[in-house]
Amino acid sequence: MSTAIQSKSREVKTRSALNALRKDGYIPSVVYGYQTESTPIAIQERDLISTLREVGRNGVIKLNVDGKVLNVVLGDYQEDALKGDIRHADFLAINMTEELEVEVTIHLTGESIGEKEGGIVQQPNREVTIKVKPSDIPENIEVDVSNLQIGETISVGDIRQKSKFEILNDDDFALVSISAPRTEEELDEADATDGEPEVIGEKEEA
Repeated sequence: MSTAIQSKSREVKTRSALNALRKDGYIPSVVYGYQTESTPIAIQERDLISTLREVGRNGVIKLNVDGKVLNVVLGDYQEDALKGDIRHADFLAINMTEELEVEVTIHLTGESIGEKEGGIVQQPNREVTIKVKPSDIPENIEVDVSNLQIGETISVGDIRQKSKFEILNDDDFALVSISAPRTEEELDEADATDGEPEVIGEKEEA
C-alpha cells in the first residue's frame, strides 16, 4: 500500500469530546509499540475501512503520525453493538524484520464425507495463533475437511506439518469435528424441553 492513513493528535478528553470526534467521522485511537511511545490519535473511519478492505484484517498498515510513517497492524478494537461502527482502535507499531504473534482465522474448505452423510460440522475454535514476519501474515489458514468423517476431529497437530506457518497452539487444540446427526428421539426431547411453560412468580437471583 503506497498511501498512508493520516492521523491527527488528540488529548485524552471527556466522553463528550470523544463522541464529538466520532460524530465527525473519526475513530479515537492509540498507537504504541516498536520505537514508538504510546500516542493518542484520531483517524478517519472511512480511511481505516478502505485500508482494511485492501490489506485484510491482519495486513500491515502505513500510518502517518506527526509526519512519521509507521508500519502498524490493527490490534484490539471496539465496535458499537447496534450500529457496527468502530468506536476505538489500537495500532501496534512493528519492526518489519522481526516475527510477531498474531491470530488468524481458520477457513474450512471442501464438503466433508460426514456432512454428506448428515453429520453436523462443529468448529470449536475459529482462530489459531501463529508466529510470522509482518510481510507474510496470511488473511486466513485453509483447512480441507473433505475426508473428515462422522466422529472425527481435525486438530492443530493434524495440520502443523502441512502449514507454512509456525502455529503456537497445542497439538490437541481442536479446529473442526463432525458429530453424528441427532436422532428423532433426541429432537423430540429437545422440542419438549423448548415447549415447557415458564414458571411464573419465581424471583431470579442477581
